[in-house]
Amino acid sequence: MFGKVSLALAATMMMAGAAWADPIEGNWKTQAGDTALIGGSDSFSITLKTGKYAGKTIGSLKATGSNKYAGNITDPANDKTYSGKATLSGTSLKMSGCVLGGLICKSQTWHKL
Repeated sequence: MFGKVSLALAATMMMAGAAWADPIEGNWKTQAGDTALIGGSDSFSITLKTGKYAGKTIGSLKATGSNKYAGNITDPANDKTYSGKATLSGTSLKMSGCVLGGLICKSQTWHKL
């Protein structure tokens, strides 16, 4: 009896953990075709998993509400860090990095894998 209750409790906890995961977490296909992993809890780190810069952490974002995130994004080619924003819409993530207080920005859209 105790074993069945423990098994049911464990299954419930695993399903609840998956439900609590932030929708930004997971693997994303970048515009360049590489795979990036976004993970964390309070602060989400972005790490390239494939491509020329595999293993490099390229950003950190925090949730700001309504599927929006803000933080820093680093261009892996030149190691310059920019003010970054991301907006999640379904399985698409619009990423943007800006300089000069948002005067000049570059954007790209990533897709959830």
